[in-house]
Amino acid sequence: MPAGSGIRKQRRNVCPVVMAALAAALVLASPAFANGGTIPKRYTCDGANVSPALRWTAPPHGTASFSLTVFDPDAPNGGFLHWQIARLPATARSLPVGSQLGGQNGSGRTGYTGPCPPSGTHHYRFQLRARSRSGKVLATAVLVGRYRRS
Repeated sequence: MPAGSGIRKQRRNVCPVVMAALAAALVLASPAFANGGTIPKRYTCDGANVSPALRWTAPPHGTASFSLTVFDPDAPNGGFLHWQIARLPATARSLPVGSQLGGQNGSGRTGYTGPCPPSGTHHYRFQLRARSRSGKVLATAVLVGRYRRS
């Protein structure tokens, strides 16, 4: 057996598994900011306070719906819920700027309420969950944005 042929054979066997895992990965993104980037003022209490556009990849097989939360773990008293949508159709792949969807957030209002940290830089965790009919979480995608008031 020529040198290195075992490695090539191993790659051929692993690549389909890796490719399948990557294809099944749920990814959440926003055209407004990169993962780990700064959330533009427009989407905060210092701006228009509208939700940013979001988009995501196709979910895993068996997805019946999605749920979405936006949570600030840096807020006082254990964090603050900025947005929650309990049920989005499995066919959805995006939300527009200023979406009116959502249940009650941490301020007691319905829908989105933008970042408004009292001090320092806070991290905002946008979390999309693909759920089965029974509610089991099949996949989770996370997008983190940062904001600091000037």
